[in-house]
Parts: sequence; C-alpha cells; structure tokens
Amino acid sequence: MNAKNGSKNSGSTDRNPSGRRAKGASDATASGQTSAEDSTTQTSRDWAVTPEDNAKKAMRTVRSKVKDSASSPEPENSPHATARENSQRSAAEDRQSQMESARAEQLRLAERANDPERIRELISTYITRHGSGDESADASVEASARDTGVAAGDAGASGRSTGFDLVVRGRQVSCGDHFSPREVAVQDGKIVAIEPLGANLEASEVVDLADDETLIPGLVDTHVHVNEPGRTEWEGFASATRAAAAGGVTTIVDMPLNSVPATVNAPALEYKRLFARNNAFVDVGFWGGAIPGNQKDLRSLHDDGVFGFKCFLLHSGVDEFPHLEADEMEADMAEVKTFDSLMIVHAEDSRTIDKAPSPNGDVYDRFLKSRPRGAENIAIAEVIERTRWTGARSHILHVSSSDALPMIATAKRDGLDITVETCPHYLTLLSEEIPDGATAFKCCPPVREVDNREKLWEGLLDGTIDFIVSDHSPSTIELKDLGNGDFGVAWGGVSSLQLGLSLIWTEARRRGIPLGRVLDWMSRHPAERVGLRSKGRLSLGYDADFAIFAADDSFVVDAARLNHKNPITPYQGKVLSGRVRKTYVGGKPVDFETPTGRLLDRGTA
Repeated sequence: MNAKNGSKNSGSTDRNPSGRRAKGASDATASGQTSAEDSTTQTSRDWAVTPEDNAKKAMRTVRSKVKDSASSPEPENSPHATARENSQRSAAEDRQSQMESARAEQLRLAERANDPERIRELISTYITRHGSGDESADASVEASARDTGVAAGDAGASGRSTGFDLVVRGRQVSCGDHFSPREVAVQDGKIVAIEPLGANLEASEVVDLADDETLIPGLVDTHVHVNEPGRTEWEGFASATRAAAAGGVTTIVDMPLNSVPATVNAPALEYKRLFARNNAFVDVGFWGGAIPGNQKDLRSLHDDGVFGFKCFLLHSGVDEFPHLEADEMEADMAEVKTFDSLMIVHAEDSRTIDKAPSPNGDVYDRFLKSRPRGAENIAIAEVIERTRWTGARSHILHVSSSDALPMIATAKRDGLDITVETCPHYLTLLSEEIPDGATAFKCCPPVREVDNREKLWEGLLDGTIDFIVSDHSPSTIELKDLGNGDFGVAWGGVSSLQLGLSLIWTEARRRGIPLGRVLDWMSRHPAERVGLRSKGRLSLGYDADFAIFAADDSFVVDAARLNHKNPITPYQGKVLSGRVRKTYVGGKPVDFETPTGRLLDRGTA
C-alpha cells in the first residue's frame, strides 16, 4: 500500500459496497429483464399522477441535475481560467525547482562537511595539539581497572584481604519487578554477589542506604544529542555526562548529529571519540547516521562499534545531515539487515508538513498545527511497511502522535521487529498549557493535547510503546529566540537529560504506576533493544551501574542549577518527586570532577 494515499484508498471502490441493489433498480424479474406488461403497467401509473406530483418530480429532477453539475463541473475554457491554471502550474514548477535546488545544495554542503579526507586532517591536527587522549593517567587507570579486572589504585596487587571492592546494603533494592532487602557486592566494576540483608558481606567500602533510599539500576538513555565536536556551545561530553549522572543515567548513546562532522563515516566516528575520551562521566556509545550517498560507509561504521543508524524522513534541521526519501531508507534498511544492525527513524512526512500552516509567530497553537499528527502517522506507516518488505530491524524515535499506536500494535502482532520510544515531554507537558512565546517548549514532533498524552500512557502500559528516553536536544539560549518568542525561528529541542527520571516518576506515581515499571521503561528495555547486554538491571555479572534514589524527596526545578551547559528548560519552577542522591558507574561514585566513563562498542558492552 502506498502509505501516503492509504487513507484515501482504504474504502471500497464500488459505489454500493453493501452488495444490495441500489434504490430504483428493477425488481420485475429474477433475471433483471422487464416484461412488456410490466412496462405498460408502469406507464399507466405515470399518467395517473396529479399535476402537483409532476411538478414535484420535475423539481427533483432539476435539483439532481444541478447537484450533478456542481459535483462534476464542466471545465472553464475562458482566457481568465486558462491563465489562472497556467499560473498555478508555473508556481508549482517553480516551487519544485526551488526544492530540488535547495536539496542539491544541502547535499553539496553535507559532502564537504563530512568529507573523510578533511576529517582525517582534523584528526591529525587534534592529535598533534592534544595527543590521542590515551595519555591521561587517571582515565587509563580507571579504564584498565574496569576492562582487565584490576581495581583502580591497585594495579599489580594480588588481591584484597577485605573481600569485595564495594557493598551496598538497603531495605529497598531493585530485584527486577520488585524491591527487597538486599546486599549488593561489587568487584572490578561488576556485580558479583546479591545476598539477603544481614549477610554482612565485607568490602573495602560499605554503603548503608537510609530508610527513604532505594537502590535502582542506572538508567540507559539511547537518545542524547551531545553536539561535540562542532557545536560545543550547545552542549559537550563533559556537561552532558555530568547532567546524565546527576539524573541517575549511567549510559548514554550519542546521536550522529548535531555534531560537525556528522557521524556518517568511520573517520567521523574516530574524530568524535577523541573529544569524548577523558570527558565522559558516564559510559557513552554512539549511533551512526544514514544519509544520501553513504550506504558504502554503513558496514565500516558497524564494524567500528556503532549501535545502529539514524535517518530522517524530512529536513533534519542541520544541513550536514540530509534526510532520506522513503525509497532510500528502504535501500539502507536492506543493507543494514545484511549485518543485523538497527535502523532508527525520525518519522515525520515532509510533504504533509510542507502543506501545513506556517509555524511563524508566537502562538503555540499555530506551531502545533504546522506539525500535524498526520505527518507522523504517514511517516510511521512508511517505516512499518519498509520494515515489512525488507525484514530489517527498525525503531521509531520520539513518538508523539497517539493516532499511530494502533498501526504500530498491528505491526508488532504481525511479527515485525519494530520498537517505539517516547519522551518525558510528551508524557508530562500539555499543549493547552504552553504559553504563547514560550519557545523553551518547542520540539519536533511537538507536545500535543491532553487526550493525546493520555493515550501515550495507555500505549506504554499495554506495551505498544517500548521505552522512554530523553531526546535531549539542547541549544544556546540565543537560538531559542526567547526575546521574540517566535516558534518558527527558535531551535526545536528540549533539554531534560538530568530530569527524566524525576519527571516520569512524578507523573507515574500520580497514576498509581509502580517504580519498577518506570525502571523497565527507562533502563532495562532500552538496554535490551540496543544490545547493551551488561546494562539495565541489578543482576549478577552486570556492570555495577546504579543510583541511590529517594522516591519521596521533592525539589523545584531551577535551570541555573542543572548541569546542562545552557540554563533553559520548559520545566523551570516545576515541583518534581524523586531525587537522585548518588550515582555509581562501574562501581565508582561519580564525583563530577574526574571523568571515569568508558566509550562503548556494540557487542562488547
């Protein structure tokens, strides 16, 4: 089915789909033929009607002809009509030409920005000025401790006489779908023992949780825009991973844009890793990008450890990351299927948005109408069908249109390997409450109405939506156009990496949803989908990534106190429940001064 026209062609093409004959059809004989006697009888009855009946019949005939004429008007052949038609055709051709020219220019810009030879020169220059990053003693010792099984600060030691490196004891410890009194022991960055509280496990460091504290698995956020290198004034690895740790997030997977160059070839990935190394306070993985012309680069990116490939079905917002047409996406899906990778898609239909109202101005409702649900629905239908045709693994990013949930559920029942995420802003904010000019709330797809939000929560509870991630997409305050409040000008993105757990827990507990479900959505499920086999739960053999969470503690959001580089958030002044008091990555507490996070490769994390 052509998804773009499917809604128009979904009904029967028969004028009378019920199968019953239309009113007025002859019932004279079973064969449908009318006898001469029937005809004569009918004629006699016609002559028997009154003049008033004939007048009414004539009026009905005239009205019917007028109606038929209105629904199928004769074409105008006047010079004015011909000129108008020619003008409309010329305008459409001009617009098409402008769009093709703009796309060609964007492809040229992307080719220059992402040129592998240019990037290799950038790598060489960086290493000449800063070194490869491997010389950092602190980072190398930490990495060695976690990767080789030797505790940091004890390289060359034969063992510990005190038992484990760390033991955490508490009355509320996450045990999958419930919480129990437990002691969790850590050695060399891994969870090596889980015993009932009172086992008195020994360790170099013992942490006893307060009665109001819960030990939870570190969150896994697979949708973060770090923006480094190239746009580090927006964010960077140091600030983003500090924010992650403060919010209980112990692993992020960085998106292939809005950094420059975009992560669309192996040299670009190598260059990005230079900036991330020794600047990560949590563990960091990377997505690759799928853009026009880089299909030949996908396998090499996969071999270098990316977790999958992101594409857009409309302009991405930055010229160095052009979008794919649906046929191009399908071709790339077929390619990544050959090495069992994952295609993740920003699903909005460009043609629908082109025909929607302009977003310009400070009225939020106008911006909302510029990104209609239909744009998401059409694009999601494309992703579903291309997944069906190719047999690839796919994932739909930041779903905001609840209208799309039934077809996603059907695709899953059909056995397609497709998953879906949504974000805190779609689950906690309402379009009806967004003030005009409040561009901190602008994101794409947009925050929608209250009934839409309720259906998204239903989709989470019934499993149609698989997990929740931040889509942390920061920018400078200037790019948010706060002075004018113009939604058509402002950058579209919400900064919430540090706040995600508290946002969702605040809303979930109001709905009677237990903390264990929230942790599944924000930790276990995203880890499983991207193949982080040692992340997402407190279990034996898993990485010792966890957070101490005070579920009943509350706080007021103050953007100036967040670790994000730019102090702007739509949640300013909001009272939230649940505070992360401490975060551990690889069994080490994050101190926000010494980065000890690792750079992760697909298949080894």
